[in-house]
Amino acid sequence: MLAAAGLLIVGWSTAIAQPADGKGKRPVVVELYTSQGCSSCPPADVFLGQLATRKDVLAVSLPVTYWDMLGWRDTLASESNTRRQKAYARELGRGGVYTPEMIVDGASDVVGSRTQAVEAAIAARASDMQAVPVEIEANRQQIHIAVGSAPDRGQRDATIWLFGILPQATVSIGDGENSGRTITYHNVVREIRSIGTWKGQPVSVNMSRAEAGPPHDGIAVVVQQGGYGRVLGAALMDRPNFYLAR
Repeated sequence: MLAAAGLLIVGWSTAIAQPADGKGKRPVVVELYTSQGCSSCPPADVFLGQLATRKDVLAVSLPVTYWDMLGWRDTLASESNTRRQKAYARELGRGGVYTPEMIVDGASDVVGSRTQAVEAAIAARASDMQAVPVEIEANRQQIHIAVGSAPDRGQRDATIWLFGILPQATVSIGDGENSGRTITYHNVVREIRSIGTWKGQPVSVNMSRAEAGPPHDGIAVVVQQGGYGRVLGAALMDRPNFYLAR
């Protein structure tokens, strides 16, 4: 259920996912579209792992399905990731999709292995962003997501996306272009779904922990113009082990 709400529920026992610092800034969202069947992807996968350690970046891997026909079925890929990448191609006016592609804050696409170009795109967004407050709070049974208010700058209604994230997965690839390689993937998106619409005013979303995925998975919330436009707000709760919460 969606309703106007403040940004904090008192008395919950687990951590609250905050913006990147205490000054209202938020992490720049970097999405890597990759595949176990793509020989050009491993350097981008390594780079994504490095970005995932930064507090100023919310970095996620989205394995896609369209390389599966070349001899190896990606064990982490999903059609929802493929659909999301194709939606970005339409939004950005691109003729098609490719791997490794990094979408930076919904604003630009960069070849994922071109580290300097990616860093430049991140820096450009960090210096010119609207920070909509996003907080995630959880205990053993429930998750509370709060999106705060922000001045109306004429943006389209924004979609509130929930990502279910596997923090790390190591895969031994048995065939295809990367046959014989073992590759570690970081912040793998296992589920994407819309949980509401933000129109500039506070929004609160409550759900059971079971609705958001297994207890060892991370949770990211991304507020994005339209559905696949520029990112307005984001937060990550990494490795929330709710069953150990007191």
